[in-house]
Amino acid sequence: MRLPVAVWLATRALLLLFVFKVFTLQGPDVTSDVTVIYQGWSEVLRTGSFPLDDVTWQYPPGAALAVLSPGALPFLDYTTAFFLLACAADAAAFALLLRAGTRTEGRLAGAWCWVAGVPLLGPTVYSRYDLMVVAVAVAALLALPRHPRVAAGLAAFGAMLKVWPALLLLGTPRGRVTRTVWATAVGVAALLGVLFAATMPGAFGFLTAQRDRGIEVESLGSLVFHIARHYGWEGEVRLNYGSIEFLGPHVGVVADASLLLSAAALGWLVWWRLRAVEWTASTPADAAFAAVLVFTTTSRVISPQYLVWLVGLAAVCVTLRSSRQGVPALLVLAATAVTLLEFPIWFGHVVASDRLGIGLLLARNGLLVAASLLACRVLWRTTVSQCRVGQGPPGSEASRRGQRQSAGSAP
Repeated sequence: MRLPVAVWLATRALLLLFVFKVFTLQGPDVTSDVTVIYQGWSEVLRTGSFPLDDVTWQYPPGAALAVLSPGALPFLDYTTAFFLLACAADAAAFALLLRAGTRTEGRLAGAWCWVAGVPLLGPTVYSRYDLMVVAVAVAALLALPRHPRVAAGLAAFGAMLKVWPALLLLGTPRGRVTRTVWATAVGVAALLGVLFAATMPGAFGFLTAQRDRGIEVESLGSLVFHIARHYGWEGEVRLNYGSIEFLGPHVGVVADASLLLSAAALGWLVWWRLRAVEWTASTPADAAFAAVLVFTTTSRVISPQYLVWLVGLAAVCVTLRSSRQGVPALLVLAATAVTLLEFPIWFGHVVASDRLGIGLLLARNGLLVAASLLACRVLWRTTVSQCRVGQGPPGSEASRRGQRQSAGSAP
């Protein structure tokens, strides 16, 4: 255990040196979201209202807690406190993965995935509050087998921070566990929602805040316009809703196609849930990983920090011995490394739609597509297609039934 701890300490010290600008990377200043945007929001939130007039506020009400969290360290300035709290969330997730990896049913691959994956995003990962959300998600998935109600509460809280943790409970086993977990999560989310709505106006304005968005320049759909720009497409690239997006002819069509892909992904996940007949200890994590992967990949916005969601869920999967998501996890790590190159290092090439920029996006988004397809295939094969008697995943109930039947029929 000493080696992963030592590597974590070394890499996180380097990350802190970057966010405090002892070292800098080529490209835009990724820390400005904290020093300008988050700090500005915090001043508005302290008045008891959400920043309703700011189109860049696109988050569920729990995000206010993350933005206000540096106030817990009043002896530090806002920016310093935020970076240190992000590092603390990183440490908490690492500690949880390390502890889970030392159990009988665990392995240290998950801790190593986290150690390697987080710094691959560079200083961006400490300059967004997503790392705090991922720490909550990791805690929820790891708590699920032993403390399902706690896991449900954490998932609901995570969904109030950034929506996507609502997918964490998709893969819970049918029956009493699912009824208990889903009911608890709905109850906690409803309670939190009522509290925010009653105390701060505009708590759920985020639900319609992004309906006029274009196609973000790093998304899968953006590749259509990156290439079309070389053939006379007459649209434009500009700052919109806090990110660089394509706006102009046919953008609405591609945006609708992205939504249709996401709807198709949801349909597949519902179909999987209906067809699944076997659950292992890793099925909830595998399902959450596959679900977040497909929704991230098909979204019309893929911001660099989204990759840390996938790194965290991949780390939980590979912590569990029964999981078969190793290859998709490696693809996610590779996609994370390419993301650092396309943002911030060579983001100018992405915005310019030149060969290097298009090549980086083809590589990164291609890796995400491959990871999504493989993760879904693994999920289906381990819970549906291979779960005939005696052919279930190792350690599953189907496998144990098959072993008992074979033993009973032996001479």
